Amino acid sequence: MIILGIDLGKARTGVAICDKGELLASPLTVVTEYHREQLVEKLAVLAKENKAELLAVGLPRNMDGSEGESAQNAREIGALLEEATGLPVEFVDERGTTITAHGYLNETNTRGKKRKAVVDAVAATVILEDCLRRRRNQWQG
Repeated sequence: MIILGIDLGKARTGVAICDKGELLASPLTVVTEYHREQLVEKLAVLAKENKAELLAVGLPRNMDGSEGESAQNAREIGALLEEATGLPVEFVDERGTTITAHGYLNETNTRGKKRKAVVDAVAATVILEDCLRRRRNQWQG
């Protein structure tokens, strides 16, 4: 199943994609958009162009597991995406994904403007990898 991983941000939203066999998650793009409706529209186009069958949206929980304003925003955008695409949306706990993404970028020595341009897509890839891991565990369990 082709799944898009989505790391929502205030200005930049990272998007990642996996192959049909759900083995490999890769950064796809970063969408720069401040307006919710236009963001949903752009993400819906990406989902259609890439023949996505599921959307994995990062859910920014607080460290204690509670949900604040950002999580509520993610749930609202998830509902709008479901409506706009007709695709199921699965929320993925994204605590620590940006830290993990920065770690990967440190390992590859990605710095400056290039780092800023890709960190959100890499964070989306981490979200998607978590989703894929969870799906594999469900199949085995």
